[in-house]
Amino acid sequence: MNIIGHFKTITTHRHAVIRNCFKAGIGFQGLFHDLSKYMPSEFFYGCKFYQGTRSPNEGEREDHGFSYAWMHHKGRNKHHFEYWTDYNPTTRKMEPVKMPLRYVKEMFCDRVAASKIYMKENYTDASPLEYYSRAKGIRVIHPETAALIEKLLTMLAQKGEDRTFAYIRRLKKY
Repeated sequence: MNIIGHFKTITTHRHAVIRNCFKAGIGFQGLFHDLSKYMPSEFFYGCKFYQGTRSPNEGEREDHGFSYAWMHHKGRNKHHFEYWTDYNPTTRKMEPVKMPLRYVKEMFCDRVAASKIYMKENYTDASPLEYYSRAKGIRVIHPETAALIEKLLTMLAQKGEDRTFAYIRRLKKY
C-alpha cells in the first residue's frame, strides 16, 4: 500500500483540475471535483494499486477483471461520460445521454490535468487528444458530447491552453 504516494497524486491532480476549472469559468464547480476519491471505497483501492504512472484503476482491473473503485467513482462524478448512460425504454438497452455543458467543460479540465500528472515532462498539448483518440470507436458516449470533447482536445493540441480555455469560457451551448 502506498498511502502517501496515492494521496499526493490525487491531491495534486485535484488541485490541477481546480486551476483548470477556474480558467474554464467553472471555478466553483472545480472545488468539488473528485472528492469521492478520498472516500474509503475508492481511496484504499487507490493505495493498494498505486503505481504513480497511470490510474490505479488499471492495476485493479488487471487483478480483479474490473475496478471496484472506478465503479464507485463513475457513479458519483458527473464529469465522466460513463455516468451519463441510462436505460432507453424504446430500445430496451443502456444508451449514452448527452452531457450538460458544464460537465463536458469539467471533463476537459480533468483530462488535461490527468495527462500532465501521469506524463510529467513528456506532456504536450496534444497528449490529452492522443489519449482520448486511443479509445475512439469503442467508447459509449453520446455523439454530440463526443464531438464537443474531441473539438476541445483538438483545439488544445493545435492552438494551446490559453486560446482553448478562452473559447471554453465563452461557450454557452453545444
